[in-house]
Amino acid sequence: MPMHIEEQGLVFDATNRPANESVNCFTCLRRFSSGALIASFQSGAQKHDLKSTTRLCRSDDDGRPWTDLGAPFETSFGGVPGSIAGGEIVEHAPDRWQMFTTWFDRSDPERPLFDPVTQGVLHAKQLYCWSTDEGKTWSGWTELPTPGLTGTAICGTALQWSDGTIGYAFESYKEFDDPNPGRHAAWLAISTDKGETFPHIHLVAQHPEHKLFYWDQRLCPGKNIGDYYGAFWTHDLEQQQDLNVHFRKGNINDNSRPHEHTKATNITGQIAAPLLLDDGRLLLFVVDRIKPRTMSLWVSHDDGKTWPASERLVVHNHDEQGRLSQGDANVDFNEYWDDMAKWTFGHPAIVDLGNNTVLVLWYAGIPGKLSIHWARVNVAG
Repeated sequence: MPMHIEEQGLVFDATNRPANESVNCFTCLRRFSSGALIASFQSGAQKHDLKSTTRLCRSDDDGRPWTDLGAPFETSFGGVPGSIAGGEIVEHAPDRWQMFTTWFDRSDPERPLFDPVTQGVLHAKQLYCWSTDEGKTWSGWTELPTPGLTGTAICGTALQWSDGTIGYAFESYKEFDDPNPGRHAAWLAISTDKGETFPHIHLVAQHPEHKLFYWDQRLCPGKNIGDYYGAFWTHDLEQQQDLNVHFRKGNINDNSRPHEHTKATNITGQIAAPLLLDDGRLLLFVVDRIKPRTMSLWVSHDDGKTWPASERLVVHNHDEQGRLSQGDANVDFNEYWDDMAKWTFGHPAIVDLGNNTVLVLWYAGIPGKLSIHWARVNVAG
């Protein structure tokens, strides 16, 4: 039987929420040893609002129903007002969770996220905090150092291997008022002491001539310690267009040139979240914002070398009502950044529930009202 949707619904319904909880996006998802599921996402009056925070929802029954745990996080850091974007959680022990986020400096409320003059990103820091009661309460923030890297931002799932090693996925570019050319790269900050320190930063993807940007990496662990699979929203600066989703397999101890291992797939789209199943199949949950606009699940039977279109499952068809200015060619870089704030669906997340089922999350809605959606998919086949 082909992959099919068993059930779907809402994690968080923004329809009747107050203005400061009406736009919810940048979804993250984690399943814990207890079986609990935690969805985390940015919540605010608009995407990257001056006061955006991270909200948590919990399910103890594979996605039905969900309980809103609120947004128990301080948005200022070091006495400076800020906003935070989503939150990735890892479980070191049942009573020790660690959450990562990106904090943006909002001390100048007139500054947008993206500088249209320099094309730099608002000043940011990577932070983490701790919970000892399964996410009910959290400690204050600690900065995760990213020495020499600026314009940094969280990128999807934090990785965790069987020996306790964890990897925090983020990207770097350049800061708001930096006049120099942008140099984009995707990274993993590695910890081998249960998240206490991150002495090693591993380069996941970067074009040697900076002609391609490997945006919004999404990674999943491989079978062996340190192995990972990565998928990338890939943009060609010279051709002024998105390319097909790119994919690679890597290891955190391999420092060979990552560009040589990052290859195009046959999949059109932007952000793509991978998952390795116990039987060796790879899944990709992909957002494609070019018509027809969809969230789709793809499968590979050969370690990511091929992705048969005949086995693709469309999970969500979207009626995009945002007033977008850019299409699939001749993309104006500045205008594309403006469109990112207008898109009303995306940010795929995926976890394995066992028994040939997976849970996928994404955000979708209309301008000013974005909710968090879920679907449970049977992937037996």
